[in-house]
Amino acid sequence: MEQLNKVELKGIAGNVRIQTFDESRMVRFGLATNYAYKDREGTAVIDTSWHNVVAWEGRNIQEVDRIKKGAKVHVFGRLRYQTYTGVDGIDRTSTDIVASHIEIIDDPAPMSYEM
Repeated sequence: MEQLNKVELKGIAGNVRIQTFDESRMVRFGLATNYAYKDREGTAVIDTSWHNVVAWEGRNIQEVDRIKKGAKVHVFGRLRYQTYTGVDGIDRTSTDIVASHIEIIDDPAPMSYEM
């Protein structure tokens, strides 16, 4: 049986945090993606989802300093689930996109939505 864990997202970067560990740098940022549709009354609706992205600077991910809030970003990676216990003692699960490749889209054209 073939196994596959692959994610591709294109959206707008939210808050960005860059951390340094020894000689490696890691970037964490929120990525907003939109899904546009029409509801039963025909009104246009845009549903925004936020994703947590984690990436280590290296061969396929360079210049993490270019990832800024509001930047258009194309992310390729995999899903990772982690469980932890919050300060309130409740077990929680977080979902991250672990990026294997990131492209900054310098396209000045606005994103369009087809309905």
